[in-house]
Amino acid sequence: MWALLVAGLLFAAKVQASFNLFLSQAEVRKLMGLKAELFYVRAGVVNEYAMKFIVPVPAQVHKLHFTWENLAGRPLPYTVFADISDPVVLSTSFNISDTGDIPVGGIQTWAMAMHCGPYDAEVDLTLHINVSLTRRNVTSLEFKRKKICLKDQSHYPGPEEVSVAASGSSSGGQIFYAAVGCACAFIAAICVLLLAYYVRDKKARRHREPLQESRGLGSACSVERGTGIGPAQTFLSPETPPPPSAASVSTYRRLDDRSNRDLYERIQECPVQRCRVRLLSVEIEGTYGRVYRGSYHEEGASKPRDVLVKTAAEHASQAQMALLLREGFSLHGLSHPALLPVCGVSIEERGAPFLLYPHTGYKNMKRFLLRCKLTSEGPTRALTTQEVVEMALQVAKGVQYLHRKRLVHRDIAARNCVVDDELRVQITDNALARDLFPQDYYCLGDNENRPIKWLAIESLLNKSFSTASDVWSFGVLLWELTTLAQQPYVEVDPFEMANYLRDGYRLAQPVNCPDELFAVMAYCWAMSPDERPTFSQLIVCLQEFHTQLTKYV
Repeated sequence: MWALLVAGLLFAAKVQASFNLFLSQAEVRKLMGLKAELFYVRAGVVNEYAMKFIVPVPAQVHKLHFTWENLAGRPLPYTVFADISDPVVLSTSFNISDTGDIPVGGIQTWAMAMHCGPYDAEVDLTLHINVSLTRRNVTSLEFKRKKICLKDQSHYPGPEEVSVAASGSSSGGQIFYAAVGCACAFIAAICVLLLAYYVRDKKARRHREPLQESRGLGSACSVERGTGIGPAQTFLSPETPPPPSAASVSTYRRLDDRSNRDLYERIQECPVQRCRVRLLSVEIEGTYGRVYRGSYHEEGASKPRDVLVKTAAEHASQAQMALLLREGFSLHGLSHPALLPVCGVSIEERGAPFLLYPHTGYKNMKRFLLRCKLTSEGPTRALTTQEVVEMALQVAKGVQYLHRKRLVHRDIAARNCVVDDELRVQITDNALARDLFPQDYYCLGDNENRPIKWLAIESLLNKSFSTASDVWSFGVLLWELTTLAQQPYVEVDPFEMANYLRDGYRLAQPVNCPDELFAVMAYCWAMSPDERPTFSQLIVCLQEFHTQLTKYV
């Protein structure tokens, strides 16, 4: 009996170590931005966690490559096919037969091509692979993908584009990739020429259109506060570049690069008389600015309403005051539950400017998370994973709204969000953020304070900002939520951050962070901007994870 049991165990071990199935390092980098191989099956053991995750496939990716290796020493029969949620939008083809044998002796890479029609859609795709180890032992695998199809990037590769990347590549494949490389180089050269012409034309227009300073607003009212009022100030046009000592230029930029409305005209839309504002208590104070809790008695209203007031200190420079106004008005005119735009402004001649924001019990999210940490008296509030995901979803929906309005935030972080006791979250502008949270900003010798450890690799190297760089920063915000506002990359020198990221290092998985949530962060930190998910995809992933969490409550 024992002999039979031992023989059975040996046979099971032999069957288990029958084949490998994995994604190569190049494929993982393409889909996830990580420098590693991803094994779905290693020596016959299936990675159940990896199989369950839905991997988003960007619009510009039209092929998925899989690599397998036969360890059984004999042919292993397989079948492969794909299920598509919307066959009208997407179809697939393989460069291997639907049924066959995993070859013996060597590693083989094969591809599934995805053909998008001229539609904008997200299509669910499930790839099924069945491998027969014995007559009664069949390993069934399901790979879930979410393919993004865009009308202007529809792709119909012909049969000649489908090739097998086996252990020995053919000369025909080399010729094809060489031709693609030449075509890409030619397109890149044209883009460089167009960019040079655009920059030259923009500079010429800037010199033809002299800048003007905006005028200060006057009022007969005075603010009711205990401290003195600083001298009169002149505020610059939003197009006027700050002097080298200024912290930074305006945070938000239009994606289509259309000129913003004149700052003076925007201020005129919501002027506030100082005599109607009462400053009650200081919420946060920095070197050059303060945030007060106050009340605003609007004309015609029966009673005052609670407001938050951002204002520059009396000794702040003109550049710092102008920066406060430019960044404070970045969200003006937008309406979304997850945004906190400015609702009023005063720039009267004899006082420092101040901005008014609605206040309904909100507090700064970073300070809120820090107070949630364990202390000697116990936690002030223990956040569950479900609550963290709900907060992240609100931020993601707010940034998605900004992107639909063709705005890039460029400084997504816990310090630039507010949260109330019901865990409702709103994104704010970053006015005064450099002054109130100086530990989060660094100057790398260019007289510009930037949130170095929240920036994407391309933002660090080239000061390039896009919706994809916002995705990177959102990943760091997720990490802040799960660590209760720990400082990211605390052991890394700011001057070494670019090299650190370029070498493939990222933030480590927090102690109590579920694998599913950390996987979302990892997707946000893909090296190439094109390989990062959109906020629409992030919302889908977070909602699916939230649904799984609620099933166990």
